[in-house]
Formats: sequence, structure tokens, C-alpha cells
Amino acid sequence: MTDKVGIIHYMNAQDRTALNRLIQYLKPHIGLIIGSLLAMALVAGAETSIPALMKPLLDRGFTGELNNKLWQVPVFLVGLAMVRSLAQFLSNYLLTRVINAVLLKLREQMFQTLLHARTVFFQKNSASNLINAVVFEVNNVLSIMGGMLISLVRDSLTVVGLMGYLIYLNWRLTLVVLIIFPVIALIMSKINKRLRALNREQQGLTSELAYIVEEAAAGYKIVKVHGAEQYEMRRFMEKAERLRRFGLKSAVAGGLNQPITQLIASMALSVVLVIALMQSSTEGTTVGGFASFVTAMMLVISPLKHLADINQPLQRGLTAAEMIFSLMDEPFEEEESRKPNMKPLDKARGGIRFENVGFSYQQEVGRKDALTNVNLSIRPGEIVAFVGPSGGGKSTLVNLLPRFFKPTAGSIFLDDIPLEEIVLSDVRRQIAFVSQDVILFNDTIAANVAYGAVAAEGIDRGRVIEALEAANLSALVKELPEGIDTIVGDNGNRLSGGQRQRLAIARAIYKDAPILILDEATSALDSESERQVQDALERLMAGRTTLVIAHRLSTIEHADRIVVLEHGKVIENDSHENLIKHDGLYANLHRIQFSNA
Repeated sequence: MTDKVGIIHYMNAQDRTALNRLIQYLKPHIGLIIGSLLAMALVAGAETSIPALMKPLLDRGFTGELNNKLWQVPVFLVGLAMVRSLAQFLSNYLLTRVINAVLLKLREQMFQTLLHARTVFFQKNSASNLINAVVFEVNNVLSIMGGMLISLVRDSLTVVGLMGYLIYLNWRLTLVVLIIFPVIALIMSKINKRLRALNREQQGLTSELAYIVEEAAAGYKIVKVHGAEQYEMRRFMEKAERLRRFGLKSAVAGGLNQPITQLIASMALSVVLVIALMQSSTEGTTVGGFASFVTAMMLVISPLKHLADINQPLQRGLTAAEMIFSLMDEPFEEEESRKPNMKPLDKARGGIRFENVGFSYQQEVGRKDALTNVNLSIRPGEIVAFVGPSGGGKSTLVNLLPRFFKPTAGSIFLDDIPLEEIVLSDVRRQIAFVSQDVILFNDTIAANVAYGAVAAEGIDRGRVIEALEAANLSALVKELPEGIDTIVGDNGNRLSGGQRQRLAIARAIYKDAPILILDEATSALDSESERQVQDALERLMAGRTTLVIAHRLSTIEHADRIVVLEHGKVIENDSHENLIKHDGLYANLHRIQFSNA
């Protein structure tokens, strides 16, 4: 157990915190763990019994004293092997159950945090980095809990049992063996820092490599059209080569433990042999006693090697644990403690008011305020369009409404209730969102339209069909052999651009929210698709408070009001006709677009 103490002693505070948190996940499974530990103890006891059997067998078996009982020897050996094998299987099975239960819990909590994390979290972390943490890095923690428990418990018990037997046989020779422990602990402490740095580098490079693969797969059309295969291959191989070098460095640093342990053990064995030969001439050490001692000492080397080798996976696992727990510690958008004091909202009328609203991307040093002193009132059922130059603050303003971000100044009101005082899930239930960047899920048409239903049984299929008809998709559905149960593919890749856009509109129609946000919903479509989408949008907007972001001014001329933003400020706010008469920025933008047309 000295090795275990040595490992924990050389952990820093951050490592000990991560390890203690992992142990907390094991506590609910204490019964299974105790059962596994008892089975491991049985395995360790069986290991110790092997050299104990050697002494009487050699000392008495070759003198004829056991002639009448020789049949007991193979029976005992086979029985011992069976007990050891069954105990080993049981310990591994029980431990695997515990580990998989903990793995499931970790993944559940990580994904829950992912779903409830703030918007800024997704801006700081790439999708590949998050996938790496949730899917792959958690397996390194699995290796910590599995391999480490097996080594530290079963191998430590085996070492303790064999060392106890060695002391019983010959305490002087055992003192030589005991020198191994502090030497190994010292070696591990020297290698430890090197391994941690290398593992962190490997972790970062793995995420970067995954990100390159993600980009190349998502943008395969651009890659092919631009003939950028060699460019992408070079990017990939540069990262892969760096990862290979760090993998080799990590293997070299971690691999030093085993050969050094073997070298020290061999030196100790040589000294033991010399001392044992000297003792045999003066103290009458028997052949059986010497063979039993050497057997026990050789058996203790294997678990000692396992204990020495645990350092590398331990460091890799602790590095992964740091990433996992940093993800799990990410604060939620809405704190649970605030919910009892929040106001519920079943169905909003749709009145929106911005009072002196300002917003700054504070995490980006040197960036100007995205919004400054915005004052705006929108009546229930009103259609308001937001236009202006790129970077004017249009998207930022509408992103404040679903509380993707919080204003850094001023307040937003929904039906005269401060937005911050309404339960977050209730706020978002009032809003439907359609953008040019359509996100569809690799599921059925019905599941995409009724997105948010927990199970297939919760989907109102009649409402789905009505929503598809309103979105001009009923003809498409009739052509499909499986109808609304047809799988749309990865992000709807089995559908055309216009069909995907209309499916997103059908989803908004099905939600039947009182507030609708349209972000460039027709900008990427051809004329025919745009006409069909525009018809669907008009049905969708009827009776709803609608906020439209548009660059193509022809699509928003019939809006009740048009709000012009520039440099984060509202500079114009009126109907299309009045803004044209005013001859300001909107009229200028309108002239430019129509002269180009």
C-alpha cells in the first residue's frame, strides 16, 4: 500500500479534488464495491497460497513423507485455481457494473449541463471539443475508476499478503525487498509532472484534430469545389503528427516506470540470492523455504509493476477529470434558487418593450458596445422589421428576447413584466424562431415539426399534418412512402433548401407561439422557393407579434413598422412609406438595392 500512499502524496490539490469528486460517485454503489473488494481479497489470498504450498511440497514431498497424500496436491492446486478464477471474474463483473453506472451518471450530468449552459459557453467551446469531453474523455475517467481500483486494491492486497508471508519466512531477506517501495515512489514523483503536462497537450491536440475533421466533413462541398483536399490533408497531418509526437513522449515518460521497477526488482533478487546462499550454510535454510521465498518474491514483482504502471493512466484520467468537472461546473442559464421567486407566464399577449437597453460583448476586449440606449415598444400582433448595415445590432437585439444574452444596461418587458422576472422556460415557450441557417435533426418529419415532444406518443399527428399544409409541404409528404415518418437525414440533407426552410416554418406553426422571430428566413432561396416560403410565412405571421431581420428590403415593405439600426442605435423607426419620404438611411438602402436589381 506504500505505492498508493506515494501516488496520493504527490498529487496536487486540484488532483485530489478531482479524485474526491470521483469517489463521491462511487458511494451509492458501496454494496457492489464491497462485494468486488472481497472477491479481490480472495484473489490476493489465492496468490499468497501458491508460495505457501511450495515449502511443504519441496521439503516433504521429495523425502517420501507425502507419498500417501500426493493426490491432494493437484486437487488443491486445481481448486485454488478455480477459486481464484471465479473470484477474479466476480470482482471484475461487480466493478464493471459500478463503473458503467457511474459512467452513465457522468454523461447524463455532462449532457444536462450542455443543454442548460449559457450562450457564451458555446461561443468559447467548439462542437468537437464538447463531443470529445462527453463521448471520449469520460472514458479516461472510466479507466481511472476501473484500472486504478483493480490495481490499488487487488494488487495492493496481493503485495501485502505476499510481504507478510515473506516476513514470516525470513524477515532479514524481506528488508532487502522493502527497499523497492520508496524507490518506486520517488521515481513516480519525478515522472508525474512531466506526464501531466504531456497529457494536457495531448488533450488539446485531440480536440483540435477532431475540429479539423468536423470542418472538413461539414464543408465537404466547398472542399471539393475548391480542390482543397491537399490543403485539408496538410492541416490534418500537421495536427496528427504533433499528436503522434506527444503520444510518443507520453509513452516514453510513462513507460520508464516498468523497466526501472524491473531493474530494481532484479537487483533486489540478486542480493536476496547471495544472502540466502550465505544463510543456508550457517542457519540451515531448507530448499523448500528458499524456493518458497523466491516464488513469493517473484509473484510480488507483477503486482508491484502494475502499481508502478498505474501512474500514467492515473495522470491521463485526472487530466480528463479536470475537463469533465470544469464542464459540469459550468453555471446554468437560470439558477435553481431563483425559480421560486420568478413569475410564471402561460400565454403571452405579445407586447414587447425595450427601455434604455444596452449590450456589450464584454468577453471580447476592445469591441464596441453592440447596442446603446435602445428604446422601442412593440404592440401585440405587430409586425416589426429590423434593417441596417451589417454589425448594426439587429441580431443582437432579437437574441436578447429569448434571453440568450442579458442586457448590460436597461430592461426588456414582455406584457409589461420584466423579462428577467419570468421563468426562463416560460419566456422561450412564447417564442418561435425561423432563420436562414435551418437546423433539422436526423429524425422523422413528424419529430422535427413537433420538436420538443419528449416521446413519439406526445406528437399530435393531426396538428403536424396541418402545419405541413400551412407550410406548403403537403405535396412533398404525399410523395414520400413513409409520409411524416420519413427520416430527413443529417440536418435534413435529404431535402432541398426550400423544403428545409418550409419544414422549419412548419415547426414554428406547430409550436403556435405568440411571438415570432424571422432571421433572414428567405435570403438563401431561389425565386420559386422564396414565393412558397413567403406564402407560408404570411400564414405563420397572422395574429402574432413578429420581429423580422432582413437585408432584402422588398420582403418587409408591408411590415407595420421598420426599425433601422446603425452602430447599435435606433436611428429610424416608422412605416415603409414614411421612411421613404424621410429620405434617410433606409431610403438610401432601398434605392441602392432596387437600382442594383
